[in-house]
Amino acid sequence: MALGTNLGDRFEHLQSAVKAIFNRLGTITKISAVYQTPALGFDGADFLNCVLELQTRHEPPEVLAEILNIEKALGRQRSNSGGYTSRAIDIDILFYDTAVINQDNLQVPHPEISNRKFVLQPLVDLAPELLHPVFQKTLATLLLETLDNSVIEQQSKTLSNPQDAYDFSRLNYIAIEGNIGAGKTSLCHMLADDFNAKLILERFKDNPFLPKFYQDQQRYAFALEMSFLADRYQQLLEDITQFDLFKECVVADYDAYKSLIFAKVTLQQEEYNLYKKLFYLMHKELPKPDVYIYLYQNTDRLLENIKKRGRSYENAIKPDYLQKINDGYLEFIKNQHNDSIKIIDISGLDFVKNRSDYLLLLDQIFA
Repeated sequence: MALGTNLGDRFEHLQSAVKAIFNRLGTITKISAVYQTPALGFDGADFLNCVLELQTRHEPPEVLAEILNIEKALGRQRSNSGGYTSRAIDIDILFYDTAVINQDNLQVPHPEISNRKFVLQPLVDLAPELLHPVFQKTLATLLLETLDNSVIEQQSKTLSNPQDAYDFSRLNYIAIEGNIGAGKTSLCHMLADDFNAKLILERFKDNPFLPKFYQDQQRYAFALEMSFLADRYQQLLEDITQFDLFKECVVADYDAYKSLIFAKVTLQQEEYNLYKKLFYLMHKELPKPDVYIYLYQNTDRLLENIKKRGRSYENAIKPDYLQKINDGYLEFIKNQHNDSIKIIDISGLDFVKNRSDYLLLLDQIFA
């Protein structure tokens, strides 16, 4: 994505655009140096230009719509004349992965990339070996071959990345917990994607007792809880101790204490007493999370989410069962004397569809 401006406080316009793109569209993974370049195609003040790499969950038309909204919010006034003019901010989509799009209002890759040195130079700063999907040439080659001989001047001042406000370097292991249907797995996927984290997901699909449990809880509860305990123990011990050096941290969609919380709800007292002894023997060997997040969701929303994901064996889940699970989590949290445990109420949020809600979650995780 290319940014340019030649009006007012140019650097501040670029920084505001970077912040707005982060807030509305996704994670900014790289930002080039800022370059001063002469106006191209018209007489005007010099521009400041840069390029950034964006990781987004939006499709190209949605990205374009948001870009136009950002430009307007930052003072861009588009002219109907069709010619080049001075502007407070200009934002262009250069590439969208390897996609080639030819529509009336959207062309990707941007058709003028090879003719604009002020775009090619910062692109080469970020990804010199990136292959242009139409020309089948690297960006470094396109820079060497461009006919644009404009003089561009790198600036000493650099743009800050809003992503840097979330310091994952102090967190090696994050556990995201919540009731059935709270969205903990979705949040873990998003965190892993945005922060280069190793992802640990509960292997509930492989558990043969789970569908049977929802049909006959009394008969299959002990077998279910024992199988989950063994699998969680093995997974956490292996995946966290064998830490991936190429990942920043570990994000898991459960904590080991989940076993004890669910067992207290589902098992008879005698079974639970035996289970608890086994749990504590195993738990002392497991690594503990640096931060434990409990996503609180009201029961009605939980039932809506469970219905949406369409797992047939979950149709029998009742509101009172979800309430017991929630009470079990809150009782566990109340008895812990640990500042790393945080309860976040997400009842009014949709962090999957609304990035502002997702960023609100991040702010609370890192508070």
